[in-house]
Amino acid sequence: MAAAQKQESVNVSKNYKGFVAGVFSGIAKLTVGHPFDTVKVRLQTTDSTRFSGPLQCVVQTVRNEGVRGLYKGATPPLVGWMFMDSVMLGSLTVYRRLLSEHVFSPHPPTIPAPRRTEERGTSSHGAVHLPSYGHGLAGILAGCTVSFIAAPVEHVKSRLQIQYSARKSERLYSGPLDCVRKIYGAHGIRGIYKGLAATLLFRSFFFCWWGSYDILSRILKDRTNLSAPAINFWAGGLSAQVFWITSYPSDVVKQRVMTDPMGGKLNDGTPRFKTWWQAARAVYQEGGAKGYWRGFLPCFLRAFPANAMALVAFEGVMRALP
Repeated sequence: MAAAQKQESVNVSKNYKGFVAGVFSGIAKLTVGHPFDTVKVRLQTTDSTRFSGPLQCVVQTVRNEGVRGLYKGATPPLVGWMFMDSVMLGSLTVYRRLLSEHVFSPHPPTIPAPRRTEERGTSSHGAVHLPSYGHGLAGILAGCTVSFIAAPVEHVKSRLQIQYSARKSERLYSGPLDCVRKIYGAHGIRGIYKGLAATLLFRSFFFCWWGSYDILSRILKDRTNLSAPAINFWAGGLSAQVFWITSYPSDVVKQRVMTDPMGGKLNDGTPRFKTWWQAARAVYQEGGAKGYWRGFLPCFLRAFPANAMALVAFEGVMRALP
């Protein structure tokens, strides 16, 4: 009994590790992935007459705005990803432990796992008895938690990314702080959190991401001789692609909701959508079923390297922290 209480105390004291490691994940993810994200958002939020595809979007962006154009709107996600990944991966670690201890394994083992598991194991979250769908459930909970931070960050980022003018004087927003100030001044906190419901729906697909990450990690650990970082790399990249294949249509609708004119004092145009369903119907009416997959290629290409490096950074820091 005393040993069990001591083990639980040790697990709780290590909750900080996921939050610290998440910061490094966010830095790695943004550095690799933001140019892909800019192309994705621009393809998602414009009609097909502006860009024929991702390559033309990249060429026009670099030609008209320089390479920096691909990193437009990077400031909010740089800060945001560090904070969001810290919250998302930190809470994911906590939810995994709680589910492992109280839902899927009422009597957690009191004997620490052997050292070999830490050295070549795929993850350092401590939920060794959690089934793959348990990891998926932890993913949903973590997704809901981080959505309250992600929604305003992604809202501001998206509005900055669809400003096409190379001259700052011709843009509605001069930067992220100006964007926040103007939206808050015109629409208050509700305006800042525009798209929260769409964000919660989109991040419910974290079930697919973290469930498949566990499955792939187990397969690679059991059937290959790959090192732990290599397992994290391949499982992280492939599971991210599973996530985007399942969630992409909801992301398209989310972007439409977030970039829809807000009207009023903001003076940015007339709002088109009052509900998520109206935005979803508009996507279908404009492009049919293919409309839900517009911009998928740069997103899919980004998913592997950005998230593979993010998971390598996260798991590596997790293993290194005491």
